[in-house]
Amino acid sequence: MTVSTPAENLKAIFWDAAGTLMGLSEPVGQTYARFAAQHGIHAESEALNTAFRRAWKANPQPQNEGVPPIDAEKGWWMTLVNQTFERACGRPVPADVFDPLFERLYQHYETADAWFLYPDTLPALNQLKRFRLFVLSNFDDRLLTLLKALQIADYFEGVISSSQAGYAKPHQGIFLAAAKMAGVPPSACLHVGDEAEADVMGANAAGFCSWHVKRPESDLLALAKSLDLRSSSF
Repeated sequence: MTVSTPAENLKAIFWDAAGTLMGLSEPVGQTYARFAAQHGIHAESEALNTAFRRAWKANPQPQNEGVPPIDAEKGWWMTLVNQTFERACGRPVPADVFDPLFERLYQHYETADAWFLYPDTLPALNQLKRFRLFVLSNFDDRLLTLLKALQIADYFEGVISSSQAGYAKPHQGIFLAAAKMAGVPPSACLHVGDEAEADVMGANAAGFCSWHVKRPESDLLALAKSLDLRSSSF
């Protein structure tokens, strides 16, 4: 996908996090199975993967009408993870077992051990430092801690998550809140992300231009090259 806004008009680039800057070190089911075994729960990783996908579809990320949730969406995650184990195990997990397991999983996903940076992430961020860079993600209040753990937080002027904004992508509210935070009009903003609906359609509906990350053909280095070419044409 090409960038529709000329580089000379572009002021701020907003980056999606998971699936764009970073990926999971291992499948969710594998992580869940490993942690669960330490709490006496035995479930197959593939069954957990399937159950997680179904629970994700059954529990859309909440839209809080612009009001940040008090628990930063932790309750939503607890419901999703609980349903994942119930589906995979065929029965509910007792609260005295599930609660400490969930806490460990929740903490794990804000550490660098749970994630890796894509090979194109750091080179692209370094090439595009001439722009104001921000992170715009359907994440929660663990995001800044995670970016620091991955040693990329200093690249960004600001971070906005769905739990902060009270809206989740593709809702226009989170994009407009991001533009307001940056102090630039949406037409001068570019959003970079890997999901067609959340990152591309959502951004375009809010007046942003967008870059659809589809590795390997349109990765972050292809974006940097595209912006460089546009800059040199003016």
